[in-house]
Amino acid sequence: MKTNVVILLLTFIISLGFAQENKTSFGEEISIGNVISSDLVITTLGNRDSMELRVEGEIKEVCQMKGCWMTMSLGNGETMRITFRDYAFFVPKDASGALAIVEGVARYEEQSVATLKHYAEDAGKSEEEIAAITEPTKKLTFEAAGVLIKSKS
Repeated sequence: MKTNVVILLLTFIISLGFAQENKTSFGEEISIGNVISSDLVITTLGNRDSMELRVEGEIKEVCQMKGCWMTMSLGNGETMRITFRDYAFFVPKDASGALAIVEGVARYEEQSVATLKHYAEDAGKSEEEIAAITEPTKKLTFEAAGVLIKSKS
């Protein structure tokens, strides 16, 4: 009986280790409750200027300079740029394609031409692509206090 309990306990501890291995946290610790899919962010935000949310979606792109921002698919061909509160943490530059949960504030923001060009440079875009940016845009953005990245499948 004691042997079975020990084996069960060891199996549980080992499985926890494997479960932990598949997720990596950055920034503040976040819970995985009350998470909405990234394709529901626009609908959930509605007419509000901003809203605190916990969102799960696919990472599409990561800043290739130092991992200081990422984009997440909104499921409609659009993406949402995610920055990190107080520039306090970065994510791995190779996280594109992974599933992530972000917790923070979603809002619509006007992004200047200079900001858009800066993001394009960080993403490794060509000189032609950067030069083609000539007008500011209003985009959905997200300031994350914490990020939980699940391993790529």
